[in-house]
Amino acid sequence: MNIFPEIEGTTRTLSVSHFLLMFGYKLFSLYFPLFLLAKRLSLPQIGYTYLLIYLPIALFSPVVGYLNHKINPAMLASLGILGYSLYSLGMLFINNLYLFYFWQIILGISACLFFVSSRAILMGVNLKDHNRAFAWFYSAPIYASAISPAIGALIIMGFGFRGVFTGSLLIQIITASYLFLKIHKITSRLTEKNLELKESFLNYEKMLEKIKNKTFLPYLIISFLVLFVSGFYFAFFVVFLKKYLLWPQNQILLFESLLSLIFLPISLFLIKRIGERESEKNIIQGSLISGFLSIILGTTFFVLNFWTVILIMLGRNIGNLMVGSSRSGILSTKLKKTPEESAALDTIFSPLGISLGAFTGGLLVKIIECPLLFALGGVVIILGTLSINILKLKGR
Repeated sequence: MNIFPEIEGTTRTLSVSHFLLMFGYKLFSLYFPLFLLAKRLSLPQIGYTYLLIYLPIALFSPVVGYLNHKINPAMLASLGILGYSLYSLGMLFINNLYLFYFWQIILGISACLFFVSSRAILMGVNLKDHNRAFAWFYSAPIYASAISPAIGALIIMGFGFRGVFTGSLLIQIITASYLFLKIHKITSRLTEKNLELKESFLNYEKMLEKIKNKTFLPYLIISFLVLFVSGFYFAFFVVFLKKYLLWPQNQILLFESLLSLIFLPISLFLIKRIGERESEKNIIQGSLISGFLSIILGTTFFVLNFWTVILIMLGRNIGNLMVGSSRSGILSTKLKKTPEESAALDTIFSPLGISLGAFTGGLLVKIIECPLLFALGGVVIILGTLSINILKLKGR
């Protein structure tokens, strides 16, 4: 029996591209909050910086969704990857705070091009199992995290940040070429050059009508809550390790690499399980796992050691993967007639949830400490999931 879950050709190309994209980006991204702290940015300002990255993804997703009707999505996804290389080039020559903020927005728009177009491809082509396809796609950056930060650290030690940004730039150029050459012929049939803007708006209206269905909407709300709390972690988890657990940078590096390395075989088993189960069940169970472990992390941090934090974050990764891939699976199956608009909606979800979470966390962290922020986030997920599930059962 094959231990690896099945992966179809288009899914493989997009997952490999996602892996390489994140490999290049994560050469330096792990150190971003520490870099901002070294630049004397306050904790709220760190949260606001993430808002500049993730909010443009949400705002531009409908535009990119429409462009996917007109332009081969493989080309748009490749342009998004090239945008990451442009960002790395900008970081090489940055000398102004406002230019720094400008490049964060460019990064957000580039991510929007890649993720909306990649999701549109996965939703638009014929696949045996969309849950499994998205589980592969969402696992790719976790695999990149297993090795990329360690390599980035070695490059930084040898050549400084100029070296790591140059390396990232070259990787992204190679990745964009790989993606376009592999699937541009397959995806050319997804374009509808005669589609008018008005028709795209009508597609959104039809899609929103379907979303209002109470058998559909509750799971999207639960998914959004999980993403919202993930915004706390994107902005402040590394700060939490450094400031509250007093870990040195090398220990944080080891933690991130080891966490991703251990999660790799777990994710292979999980991808199979996700493909075999109903999306709704995956979302409910995944959100409860994620919320419960967030409460544990925030309330018991003072007695945690390296390995207990590894176990907690492994559990959160499992819960988050169950929720994220199954949300995309639901959108793929229930909104399959409008893959471009569905992809835009799916892409809006992640950055909007994370950006609002990071922004809200930046406001709350002025009042409460990071551990309590994580614990409250877990409470929000648990209460939201249970309340929505109870209301749904009563409405039957």
